[in-house]
Amino acid sequence: MRNVTRRALSCYVSAMAIGLALPGAALAAETITIGYAVSKSGPNAGGAGISTIPNYELWVHQVNEKGGLLLPDGSRAMIEVVEYDDRSSAEDAVRAIERLATQDKVDFILPPWGTGFNLAIAPLMDRFGYPQLAATAVTDMAPDLAKRWDRSFWFLGGGHDYGDALASLLGELKEKGQINDKVAVVSVADGFGIDLIKAARPALEEAGFDLVVDTTYPAGTSDFATMISGAAGSGADTFIAFSYPPESFGLTKEAQTAGFNPKVFYVGVGGAFPIYPNVTGGIEEGVMSVGGVDAASPKIQEYFAAHQEVTGKLPDSWASAITYTTLEVLEQAIARVGLDHAAVAEEISTGTFDTIIGEVKLEDNQLRDLWLTGQWQEGKFVAVAPADRDGASDPVVPKPAWD
Repeated sequence: MRNVTRRALSCYVSAMAIGLALPGAALAAETITIGYAVSKSGPNAGGAGISTIPNYELWVHQVNEKGGLLLPDGSRAMIEVVEYDDRSSAEDAVRAIERLATQDKVDFILPPWGTGFNLAIAPLMDRFGYPQLAATAVTDMAPDLAKRWDRSFWFLGGGHDYGDALASLLGELKEKGQINDKVAVVSVADGFGIDLIKAARPALEEAGFDLVVDTTYPAGTSDFATMISGAAGSGADTFIAFSYPPESFGLTKEAQTAGFNPKVFYVGVGGAFPIYPNVTGGIEEGVMSVGGVDAASPKIQEYFAAHQEVTGKLPDSWASAITYTTLEVLEQAIARVGLDHAAVAEEISTGTFDTIIGEVKLEDNQLRDLWLTGQWQEGKFVAVAPADRDGASDPVVPKPAWD
């Protein structure tokens, strides 16, 4: 392994200050460079700034505080970071990955935020031989992608996982007489929304539901009055939005303004964000969304506390924990086999890892043991599905009225 010095780059690049000037840093004989391109500006900055960037900062801080990454010979190497702002542009992300690999020659590359961006960089990561730890990509293509690019790893499941889990949960509530058989669904006509509605339609119909509203809308939509009005007049007890954070927030505010109080109110990405209670004005109780965590887990509690202490903000209760888990997996793989990309990828694919979400062992390069539906309960976003998994909470239905 080589020593690496900090580089001056023409794009936005910085060597992260957190953790690099710690006592004892000079004792580290070698340095490992970690590179990434993430949306620090543009429409994706909100999601990246909650689920991705703070976890990268936390992990680097914690590793360097321990003296660096542990290597198989027992020595440690400090982490130096080279980071780019992809400006919420897939093209910029691709260019940055190529630069990280060919000019910066970083030791490892961490992934960007979002499904589309992870798909966009996957061929390049494979071409240059880097393991790709896709922590914020929801895609039903994951099994095929893992076969095509055997150093790619997919940690957040596919649309069918989330659609099927939600349909199963709602089906149980219907059988208990807690909700009727009518569902109003809106979905963004982009990545996440397309995958989720494609999976949810047949799953909901099989569970005995009538989709009395099934509306798609373009990404960037900001007027939700017609959608909420249509759902409110449909007679459905359940409202579902497969949406990105801006739409999730906008739909929530419009539902409050209109006094729309379905028994189940579910919004997509953003519903598990720590800022969601601010969106609702502190009356988020009962709202459902994707993901969740076992809020009673000591490891999760310790992670939440460390995240807030180091980054100054709370993590979300879905992709944040998964993102941090991928970094733990990478750290443990390097400690076992060193820095060779092929050896690290093989260890990630076949090894077992101790993480904040429990023991992790991938199946065909995919994490399959996931929380798929969560709900705000008493100020925390907790997991409610799969219901048979240890740590699941019982769903609260009906959702308390906004007012």
